[in-house]
Amino acid sequence: MPLKTFRPLTPSTRYVTYADYSDITKTKPEKSLVEIRKRTGGRNHYGRATARGIGGGHKQKIRLVDFKRKKHGVEAVVSSIEYDPGRTARLALLQYADGEKAYIVAPVGLSVGVKLMSGPTAPPVVGNCLPLKLIPVSSSIHSIELIPGRGGQMVRSAGGAAILMSRDEGFAQVRLPSGEIRKINEECYATIGQVGNTENENVILGKAGRSRHRGIRPISRGVARNPVDHPNGGGQGKSKGGGGWQQLTSPWGLQAKGYRTRDKKKLSNRFILVRRDGRPMKNK
Repeated sequence: MPLKTFRPLTPSTRYVTYADYSDITKTKPEKSLVEIRKRTGGRNHYGRATARGIGGGHKQKIRLVDFKRKKHGVEAVVSSIEYDPGRTARLALLQYADGEKAYIVAPVGLSVGVKLMSGPTAPPVVGNCLPLKLIPVSSSIHSIELIPGRGGQMVRSAGGAAILMSRDEGFAQVRLPSGEIRKINEECYATIGQVGNTENENVILGKAGRSRHRGIRPISRGVARNPVDHPNGGGQGKSKGGGGWQQLTSPWGLQAKGYRTRDKKKLSNRFILVRRDGRPMKNK
């Protein structure tokens, strides 16, 4: 997917880059597979803002993506590649032989007219969904289940790909895009291939309006506020929070950097072999 750039005739066009959307073959979604997205503006059911920087944005419809791929052994044809406003990846619309339609995350190389299948009898080719125990070792995979039958939960964003490294004692060892190596039940399903729209990481918004279209509102920095408004506010001139050394925090004092947020006693720690930073996980 090439990117479009512009001559710097205005301040925003100097930096902005757009996807050219040449890979999209259908502009309107399948009506039976969408829902209206109700916006909250970052407010809870009491009407109080609980998430800052949320509001406005263009209207969006949620695409109902089939992450479980439960129609085993039924062949489907890719009828279109579509845009999804709620995710970075593209979607592929499948037309099954029995007439049912479903969306899946489109991997690299998938095109209209390709036939796909899921289940233990499916061949290990790009776009097919198989149990980890039947996928060839060293294959690139995405949309990976963590619990058998729950549906794909990991590696679903644009350009993402995990590597199936090995299998042993009922578990598959998978290297995730973050670098973490994790044990996953080999009965869990995964889709073969790398998630498409790989150029998404090179898209530059380039102007404030594109953030507002996405429902992202501006937030002032804590160090630019007064001490009454933020723990990092105040000080003479520009200062690193309150005129002296101070950890960067949220307005309510929760540290923003420098401490681990993962529970040391989390049960799933036993399945992590190597952490994202490359160090082995110490499971007690």
